[in-house]
Amino acid sequence: MTELKPLPPHLTGGNFLLAETDPALVFTPEDLTSEQRLMAETAQKFMDKEVLTQLEKLEHQEPGVAVALIKKAGELGLLGIEIDEEAGGLGLGKKESMGVAEQLSRLAGFGVSCGAHSGIGAQPLACFGTPEQKAKYLPKLASAEWIAAYCLSEAGSGSDALGMKTKAVLSPDKRHYILNGTKMWITNAAWADLFTVFAKVDGEHVTAFLVERTFPGVSTGKEEHKLGIKTSSTRRVILEDTLVPVENVLGEIGRGAYIAFNILNLGRFSLGSGALGGAKEAVEVAAKYATERQQFGRPILSFGLIQHKLGEMASRIFALESAIYRTGGLIDEVMATGEMLHSMKPAIPRGIEEFAVECSIAKVAGSEIFDEVADEALQIHGGYGYTEEFPAARFTRDARINRIFEGTNEINRLFLPGTLLRRAVRGRFPLLPAVTKVAREVLDLSPSEETGDALLDARALLVNAKKLGLFLSGLGHQKFGEKLVEEQEVLAAISDILIDIYLAESAVLRALKARGKGRKAAMMTDLVVVFVNEAVARMEKRTRDALPVLAEGDELRAHLGIVRRLLRWSPRDTIRVRRRIATRLAAVGKYSALVAEG
Repeated sequence: MTELKPLPPHLTGGNFLLAETDPALVFTPEDLTSEQRLMAETAQKFMDKEVLTQLEKLEHQEPGVAVALIKKAGELGLLGIEIDEEAGGLGLGKKESMGVAEQLSRLAGFGVSCGAHSGIGAQPLACFGTPEQKAKYLPKLASAEWIAAYCLSEAGSGSDALGMKTKAVLSPDKRHYILNGTKMWITNAAWADLFTVFAKVDGEHVTAFLVERTFPGVSTGKEEHKLGIKTSSTRRVILEDTLVPVENVLGEIGRGAYIAFNILNLGRFSLGSGALGGAKEAVEVAAKYATERQQFGRPILSFGLIQHKLGEMASRIFALESAIYRTGGLIDEVMATGEMLHSMKPAIPRGIEEFAVECSIAKVAGSEIFDEVADEALQIHGGYGYTEEFPAARFTRDARINRIFEGTNEINRLFLPGTLLRRAVRGRFPLLPAVTKVAREVLDLSPSEETGDALLDARALLVNAKKLGLFLSGLGHQKFGEKLVEEQEVLAAISDILIDIYLAESAVLRALKARGKGRKAAMMTDLVVVFVNEAVARMEKRTRDALPVLAEGDELRAHLGIVRRLLRWSPRDTIRVRRRIATRLAAVGKYSALVAEG
């Protein structure tokens, strides 16, 4: 394998845990150019005029409506953003696609359909296809003349994707592979023209195939009756002696897992972007309802517990948005270097794989924050929220799936520390030296001194929180060694701490960057204070969950003392801060306007 070139520290996946980042190097929503904003504005107008006006038809899957709208989105260029220009796309990156994903996901089922097409549906071909394969299929996918689907899961292999039973056998004349098996929960199955199907050649070698709907032996099951995302199509894809030309093998025989898992990195990032869009829509609807709904002679917005909910919802969305845009900017920067990974033929851009950890964070945090925001939006609506007359019920139903697909959140929580450890073993990520250094220093570490500047105090706290994450990782590795992978509860606790660190730091850096450019950033600071204040409590709890597994007696008590020093943070008056956030959100009406002060 060709040795990877060193990247600047801030462009190295997982580096946020080991070092501090200059706010000037972090990409934020405020950095979008007018041209980049135009893509999201086009998607917003399309959703307002074309999609949401047909909500009932879409939710009841009136034949042809969703397909026509997907194709219209393709005609507008919304589905070919990241496909190369020579293949009919726009040849752009995450900075342009993030805002579009947000807008399309305002109706979650429609966003899922579009994301499954342009993301995990088209990207395997775009990243791993031969020139001939790309020329044949990509222009049709870029324009949505053809719709794509991704077929990995099976009835007996969800999280254990490599336990698939679908088989591929070379035909006697060696011109085709014969595929047999059934794929489950396939988004876009009812209307897809091209499926990326994963099967085991000779029952052993996981391989990807490009399968056209018109190939003999391809059929779909009945539509699944889902809890949410009803706008989308979800069916089984059935392969019965399906003949697939040998030239439709995607990548190499036996390297299908490599394709599947790298594409899921991008899929997880896109899911996080979509969840962000859904959460923004839900908090705006909730704020509007709270302003209009009267109880006891006044708007319910005037009540403290409603303000608490809105303030908390907005702070979590702000942290998520900051992390999503930071990650998208990082991916684009590494893609722009042109560096390739040569472990596949053809080689693929390093940017697809480098930020696997950050993409998993985006997926877990995005899905859970959308879930929380949707639930609170329903609660603010009270009894009306439990009826289909108001959109809060749909938000709640639609949000729930995000914690399951693209790898369950449980699988992703195990993936985060596992990926960093694997890279460390390969000499690609200096995790173990950092753990060793912290282990030597931890007894002498002092709590951060608070300055009264909320952003600087939060940043100093996070420096120590990172040391805590490394300290816990070191204790786990010291006690369990390679068997740490079996201690799933400990790994999940470490993952939760890493997730909070990444989101909190992204929010802090965004606010510091805005302030450094002369903006007041007062509302950004409020949003940071609320999120960090709650994150400290969560990190302390997750540490206390894990430590008794790693130590006991006097050693445990000593470790708890270290934790108290590392996470020392004077509680802020977040009651008043949440009230300010809620009041402003209701006044401006739009989440985007909440942080748009001078």
